[in-house]
Amino acid sequence: MPTSQPVDGAQEFGPREQLAIWLLLGSAFTVILNETIMGVALPKLMEDLRISAAAGQWLTTAFLLTMSIVIPITGMLIQRLTTRTLFITAMSLFTAGTLISATAPGFAVLLLGRVVQAGGTAIMMPLLMTAVVTLVPEHHRGQLMGRIAIVMSVAPALGPTVSGLILQWLDWRWLFIFVLPIAITALVLGVLRMPNVGEQKIARIDLLSVCISILGFGGVVYGLSAIGERANGGETIEPAIPACIGLVSLALFVWRQLHLQKTDRALLDLRTFKIKPYALSVILFVFASIALFGSLILLPIYVQDVLGYETLQSGLALLPGGLIMGLLGPVVGRIVDQRGARFLLVPGMIVTAIALWGMGLFTDTTSIWQVVATHMLLSLGLAGVFTPLFSVSLGSLPHSLASHGSAIISTVQQVAGAAGTALFVTVMTIVAAGVGGVTGTAQALDPHALAAGTRVAFLLGGVTATLGSVFAFFITEEKPAAESSASAPQVH
Repeated sequence: MPTSQPVDGAQEFGPREQLAIWLLLGSAFTVILNETIMGVALPKLMEDLRISAAAGQWLTTAFLLTMSIVIPITGMLIQRLTTRTLFITAMSLFTAGTLISATAPGFAVLLLGRVVQAGGTAIMMPLLMTAVVTLVPEHHRGQLMGRIAIVMSVAPALGPTVSGLILQWLDWRWLFIFVLPIAITALVLGVLRMPNVGEQKIARIDLLSVCISILGFGGVVYGLSAIGERANGGETIEPAIPACIGLVSLALFVWRQLHLQKTDRALLDLRTFKIKPYALSVILFVFASIALFGSLILLPIYVQDVLGYETLQSGLALLPGGLIMGLLGPVVGRIVDQRGARFLLVPGMIVTAIALWGMGLFTDTTSIWQVVATHMLLSLGLAGVFTPLFSVSLGSLPHSLASHGSAIISTVQQVAGAAGTALFVTVMTIVAAGVGGVTGTAQALDPHALAAGTRVAFLLGGVTATLGSVFAFFITEEKPAAESSASAPQVH
């Protein structure tokens, strides 16, 4: 069965291939930006739609659940379908979901729109990463990985800022009206200009694996999200129930994939983990994603509910850090191409840990400029982590496993993001309630108690990032060997 061949120095990375990459990059930035715009909009949504905070949080929880269910399937879809077909499918789903959300008369329809959006978002990132590994020559791959790092880190960081700017003057529906013409333009360009790159192979989809993955990844993400909802005062199912169902299902999922990959029918081929640089990179992705998404959820709460700033000011406080990650992405990519991933990976993780330890010093009287400076330091550290990680992890895989490897990384990021969100919010709320002498939502606690809660949560983030720094020392680069070595996993 034919498979796509990686581009090497003898093959041309011409205008056709560049067009595919840029269309995928721009579209991926748009869909990922949309992932985090709902957080600061929740108070307005609760007022306009007359819903509780627990119900409103489903707009984010359902999005994460859908992502965690769809992403594991994309590794198989990328092998079966053409680039153009998958791109059009992804952007059609995202555009339709955005239109549904923009015109939603009530909460139920808005929730449906978010689910449809997530279906398109889930396809886009694995498709982008696989296209880069397939099309881009190895000596230019670091630069493209730098641009992917911009999409993966800057887009969610800018979400609260964009949301704050829109909500300062406009209705919440404009969050989707603003994105809609961008999504339509990307879809039209994809229909007219997106080329088909690589070759496909006939790969049967194991429906039992799909069902088990829904219970596994969906159960874990829902359980983690439910922990955060319950800690924030929401009424939800006992988090241990879906979490246990998810863990048991994941164990069954792993067992079935190990069996199916012998005949090249696995939904997610776990032979990727036989390659040490990839396996260690995935672990480090977990630590980095917990730090990124945990801080993204906690910093706006701290700035608004502890320091007393408005939504717009809260979003603007995160803007310099987002710009740093965006501006440094291509620079980091060039350094990775010239000096290797380890040159930045270890220092980047150490700086990330230092920044989170620094956030553990925040009090209810901390200057907003100290918050901005510390967040900029965190962004500087993460900018030196994500690009090298993409380069090491995907660059170490034989091409036959590239689509599975990118799908696994995207799944891990969603689950780790949900874990970071739940962990930080839960720790903050429990500590704050203990200091304040009450139990309940964050809004019911005084700034001093909330400051104590965020302080402990950030310190826990510092511990997580410090552990990640230890793992970073053991990551090595094996770019060409994985492609040609006889010991590398091969797909028959």
